[in-house]
Amino acid sequence: MELPGFAVAVWMLVCLYASVVGYPNGKVREACTSMVPCHGSSPHLSPEHTITVNGTEFKPGDNIEVHLSGPDFEGFFIQARDAEHLDSPAVGSFVLADRRRSQLLTCGRTKNSAVSHTSKAKKKDIKVYWVAPGDAPKHVQFLATVVKKYRIFWVKIPGPIVSQPDVLSPTPPLHATSEAVSTSHPVSYISKPFSASGCGVMKFCIRNPPHCDPGSASCFFLSFQQEESSDFIEMSGPSEGYLAFAFSHDQWMGGDDAYLCVNEDHRIHVSTAHLKERSHPLLDSENVLEDVSWRLADGLLQCSFRRSIRLPVYKGRFNLDSSYYIFLADGEASEGGLIYKHRRQPLVTDGLYNVTGPPQDIGGSRAPRLIKAHGALMFVAWITTVSIGVIVARFFKPVWSHSFLLGKELWFQVHRMLMLTTVMLTSISFVLPFVYRGGWSQQAGFHPYLGCAVMALTIFQPLMAGFRPSRHAPRRQLFNWFHWSTGTTARILAVVTMFLGMDLPALDLPDPWDTYAMIGFVAWHVGTDVLLEIHSYCLVRKAVEVIEDDRVQILQSLTSAEAEGRLFKQIVLTIYVCGNIVFLVAFLIAINQV
Repeated sequence: MELPGFAVAVWMLVCLYASVVGYPNGKVREACTSMVPCHGSSPHLSPEHTITVNGTEFKPGDNIEVHLSGPDFEGFFIQARDAEHLDSPAVGSFVLADRRRSQLLTCGRTKNSAVSHTSKAKKKDIKVYWVAPGDAPKHVQFLATVVKKYRIFWVKIPGPIVSQPDVLSPTPPLHATSEAVSTSHPVSYISKPFSASGCGVMKFCIRNPPHCDPGSASCFFLSFQQEESSDFIEMSGPSEGYLAFAFSHDQWMGGDDAYLCVNEDHRIHVSTAHLKERSHPLLDSENVLEDVSWRLADGLLQCSFRRSIRLPVYKGRFNLDSSYYIFLADGEASEGGLIYKHRRQPLVTDGLYNVTGPPQDIGGSRAPRLIKAHGALMFVAWITTVSIGVIVARFFKPVWSHSFLLGKELWFQVHRMLMLTTVMLTSISFVLPFVYRGGWSQQAGFHPYLGCAVMALTIFQPLMAGFRPSRHAPRRQLFNWFHWSTGTTARILAVVTMFLGMDLPALDLPDPWDTYAMIGFVAWHVGTDVLLEIHSYCLVRKAVEVIEDDRVQILQSLTSAEAEGRLFKQIVLTIYVCGNIVFLVAFLIAINQV
């Protein structure tokens, strides 16, 4: 089938020049055997470039000048091979004439046995020298792959054959041809959007959002319909760049069988690819798909094709009659057909499915379950338990001052219970991303660093509370200040961490709703805090009476004055708790839907 910092675990990344020009620096050892660029399209058949040499005979140790020339090209790959066995490894080694435009590569066990470009800069000719080895075959032919643009290239352009002295020329002459790797099939145009009729009855469907209409501008749709020994596959979604899906043995990118529909200059190119770990997809040079069709209209990209259920000859293609996790991803593509990393997490099925089994109509999730649980627990801890516990400790000491369990005041018991619950929820939530990632995430920006700071403060706070001095001890004021500052710092960092985490690819709550909702919660908490502060200030003012007769100012008992506002505080707390629950439920619903 990222971001403060760079996220994404995706699943499917960009095929930025996987071979020949696939890497602009020309280091393309992956192409040593096939000499085929992994560009997801078929090579052109009539070469525009030629290879010439300065001689037709050679002896071991001789140098032969090899010259590649023609219209402007960006990349190239040159080898010499046994003319009678062109599939054999490269023969001999090369010496460079211009190190700025060409570089040596080692193919197989032969050092410096190939030459490639050093950059994408346009060039009209390249000159190198071939050094004949001591064990050279009788006849050697020079071959070149030339890339004019990303989708315009020629493979194994045949060059001259050079022979050792007193050896007859090979009969018949052997030539490399780019026709051998051309496997293109006719492509047709889809006339209307796909239909979900038959989903769960005649065909296996994946839809996101669940039960959406494939013709709508917000519906991602993937279907499989078995027809004898093949499956007819339809894929559509709101994308101007590309759509892709993949079969995987697990919920991680790597070793997967992928299929891409890419918008290439307003035409859709359909290709297969292999995903190797968290790296660029390796597009196949051979096409195993038939009956390819596509449509691009109103921001909706559609493609359909047929492939055999079993493809034993093709490595990397999975048999469709087994169970897999299914990924569905989308992203942007350049005008030349280059695809970029998906900005959000791919849609992944929640279990293993066999698309040739009983038809089903299922959905998927763009967020792994462990990450969903991580977010949900953090929201419960820092939107409800912490916030309510702070309000209770700050404003409800006079209201709930009577003893409760173990001779402790009620406000203290409520405060302690809520804070210990926060520590427990935060600790469990803290572990989940590490379990999911199998270690530290390098693509989550500042979020994990701030999360560790929050976790440290969360553990430190109750440990410090365990050494709280008695109420009238000289160090009690110092403790109160440290206790308040540590808790306040933890709450501020937690809110910032949640702001950053909501937009990471692994969760990615709806934007900009998530930001507005979090701002609303912060305003709700601050507003409640300010309201209760004003109320407390008014009570204190009311408690001061000035006796005109003797001009003596008497401060009444603060405890009795606070008790007068008991009803008001309880009403405010009830409304505040209800508001927090509303925010929490909204966030939990959003997490469940991603």
